[in-house]
Amino acid sequence: MTDPDQLRISDADRHRVAEVLREAAGEGRLDLEELDERLEAAYAAKVYADLVPILADLPGAHLPAVAGGSEPVVRPGASPVPARRHESSVAIMSGLDRRGVWEVGPEHRAVAFMGGIDIDLREAVFASKEVVINAVAIWGGIDVYVNAHTQVVVDGVGIMGGFDQGRDKVDPQVGPDSPVVRVTGFALMGGVTVRRRAMPGDERRKRLPG
Repeated sequence: MTDPDQLRISDADRHRVAEVLREAAGEGRLDLEELDERLEAAYAAKVYADLVPILADLPGAHLPAVAGGSEPVVRPGASPVPARRHESSVAIMSGLDRRGVWEVGPEHRAVAFMGGIDIDLREAVFASKEVVINAVAIWGGIDVYVNAHTQVVVDGVGIMGGFDQGRDKVDPQVGPDSPVVRVTGFALMGGVTVRRRAMPGDERRKRLPG
């Protein structure tokens, strides 16, 4: 009989474990360096046994069902609110990177004037199922990054510039429970682009030699 701990895990299992880790970091149980290391280990995991040490010291954490069910990994009593929330991103003749574990509210305002902003939502915790990014780029650029499980709606306007969704770097895996990111606003002689990319752990794994 096959040992259940040695059964192969799916990408969905890896993403569910990653969500537990992000919540733990938001509660202050993991610092950003520990979160980065554990996310990398989670996305590199091959079998269920590989996930055990990643979650072992987190209260209430448990592995995905071996049968591969759709229920997410949860920790009873866990708060989804991370340590830091940002309501806006502003870059005036400068640059700003908003990435890693952070909370994004129902609305987030981004303004780039002769500057550039990266808004990385792949590891962000959403305060609501739908998030509206009000993006204004004037002689500047705003890039928004989402993961495979996020639904995207782009309805902004480009004036002598571009306001669009770029080519996906990873296939979308959206469903009825997927969060929605709606990007609206305008770009004047600048650009606003939404791109779907792999999770940071997956990107690092692909860059490793061999």
